[in-house]
Amino acid sequence: MRPFQIIFNPTSAAELSRMPKELQLQILGEFRGLPQEVMSTDLERFGKLERSGRSLHRFRLGDYRIYFERHELGVVVHRILSRNTLKDFLFRSNLPLREDELLQENPKFWELIEAARTSKTPGAVA
Repeated sequence: MRPFQIIFNPTSAAELSRMPKELQLQILGEFRGLPQEVMSTDLERFGKLERSGRSLHRFRLGDYRIYFERHELGVVVHRILSRNTLKDFLFRSNLPLREDELLQENPKFWELIEAARTSKTPGAVA
């Protein structure tokens, strides 16, 4: 089996570090249980957002949404957002679409992802 890494960009690493340690461990544990699925399937059980040929996946974990994309070494986590933050975003957008469809079409969401992506050197957890 190839090594599997969870790579956090600086923004998602900061979001994770602000969470209680128990929640951090839960999130890391959930990702560590998924290497085979992430590396060998179409990630059908995860939400999918696409724009301009780029695909992000959404993993729901309790009140959090983790947005990531596949990487040759594992996954790159771009954002870890509270469901309540997304509810506020969806409410303010006032559109009758599902969460993934709404985010996929909203340029502000992609700006949020891109801002995290262009931050400094990512950290990795093996």
